[in-house]
Amino acid sequence: MSRALAALLAIAAVALAPRAHAAPEHYAIDPDHTYPSLEFPHMGISVWRGKFNKTRGSVVLDREARSGAVDVTVEAASIDFGHRVMNELALEGEWLNVEMHPALRYIGDIKFEGDVPVAVDGKLTLLGVTRPVELRIHTFKCIRHPLFRREVCGADASGTLDRAEFGLKQGTEGGAGRTTLRIQVEAMKRD
Repeated sequence: MSRALAALLAIAAVALAPRAHAAPEHYAIDPDHTYPSLEFPHMGISVWRGKFNKTRGSVVLDREARSGAVDVTVEAASIDFGHRVMNELALEGEWLNVEMHPALRYIGDIKFEGDVPVAVDGKLTLLGVTRPVELRIHTFKCIRHPLFRREVCGADASGTLDRAEFGLKQGTEGGAGRTTLRIQVEAMKRD
């Protein structure tokens, strides 16, 4: 066999060989840099805003397959409206009922456009009721963390839901249950 033919066969073998698939990457949600928040009308005259201070979870990214998954748990009792009375009311049975439902959970699949995550098609469990909630990802970026020397990714996302559909009836009359979710999240790549 000539050297040229051997070289051509070697190139063809490399071109036709199965490509190694990069493994999905796993990230742990950073609870010190992740704060799901919500906002909704208050008596039609202003907008109440609150955030949850305790969040944990994970993100899986498979950039080559352009897919991923999110699994986040939020401690319901960590709600903070910056108003003591509203915080107390939110914990009771008419609202989050933290005694019976201590956590909210969001699980979903990440959708990509090209190489960029743009949305999460997920389900939220609130008050024991699970319903679809899509989150739109407005920004997404990964960098090498300057202190930990590992990749960290951050995103800003938002979505909407109707609190009444989850069984939260107080203050939801006449469409007032429409709630905007805003989520800032950072997640550190696991070793």
